[in-house]
Amino acid sequence: MATKAKSGVNNESGSFREGANTDSSTGSPTLAGAASLSLTNNRTYSLDDLDTVATVGTGTFGRVFLVKDKKTRGYFALKAMKIPDVIRLKQEQHVHNEKAVLTEVNHPFLIRLFWTHHDELFLYMLMDYVPGGELFSYLRNRGRFNNATGLFYSAEIVCAIEYLHSKEIVYRDLKPENILLDSEGHIKLTDFGFAKKLVDRTWTLCGTPEYLAPEVIQSKGHGRAVDWWALGVLIFEMLAGYPPFFDDNPFGIYQKILAGKLDFPRHLDFYVKDLIKKFLVIDRARRLGNMKNGAEDVKKHRWFKSIDWDIVPQRKLKPPIVPKVSHEGDTSNFDAYPEEEWKKDTPVPPKDLEIFKNF
Repeated sequence: MATKAKSGVNNESGSFREGANTDSSTGSPTLAGAASLSLTNNRTYSLDDLDTVATVGTGTFGRVFLVKDKKTRGYFALKAMKIPDVIRLKQEQHVHNEKAVLTEVNHPFLIRLFWTHHDELFLYMLMDYVPGGELFSYLRNRGRFNNATGLFYSAEIVCAIEYLHSKEIVYRDLKPENILLDSEGHIKLTDFGFAKKLVDRTWTLCGTPEYLAPEVIQSKGHGRAVDWWALGVLIFEMLAGYPPFFDDNPFGIYQKILAGKLDFPRHLDFYVKDLIKKFLVIDRARRLGNMKNGAEDVKKHRWFKSIDWDIVPQRKLKPPIVPKVSHEGDTSNFDAYPEEEWKKDTPVPPKDLEIFKNF
């Protein structure tokens, strides 16, 4: 049942669907604008130091490339976003939020950002390359996961969400497409285009229709509780093979979410059904994870009784799926994308570049 029709509401910041700037002589993407930048290891970098290997993701206003460092021979993911499209789609703030959040976080289950840069046409973000591919692909191929497999991924995701919330960050885009597996089979959350540091509540309608919490749809203002709702949807989808609320159009999905009616497949474990019900509570004040004890309430739920929470962030749980990865730069776990030429865009005028001067 898993299909990749799900797209972000308002923004697909970082989930990509367009072409690349290509060198007509080789057909391979070129990285223009090689100003030097400094990486976390204090080495000075420039785009000239990176060879493009392949495209591993495309979306509304950019691409993700696998790149190879010419000096160290290491691999990275380079996200290149078209500035004219970012401006046209009014995504400037989301792009800045993504950088701000990724600059602040450091956790084994979250993608790392190494440096950012922009020229007259693109914004660049250099990040971890995670060769195992998307959890979505494994779910689509298997139809659904068994209870133990769902339990493993849920435990690692709980730790990632708990960490983000401890830093007052709401993730807002939990779904199988945004969970990558590393070469050993552990998760990395990626695509922080919707993530935001919260002072109080926020009112932006963003996310993926099937995963939106009721308070987002109703524009009541929302906070970290939306991530626990999304985890309930994700656990249901992992174990059932389809999300709990689905329809042919977003409005139909929203109506079902607000009605809150759950039909569980008969094979689901008793305790996981109880956990999902406690996440998919319309009243966020009563939603598991959003009460006084926060993530501790989630960890103490009976479905997780076999989990030793101390070893989860140490990556010591045994992954149920180990991706086939032949080497660090293996792209076989990602879809193949044509390296067609990107539309020739006019460089952005200096006044428009002002908004990105600190990027």
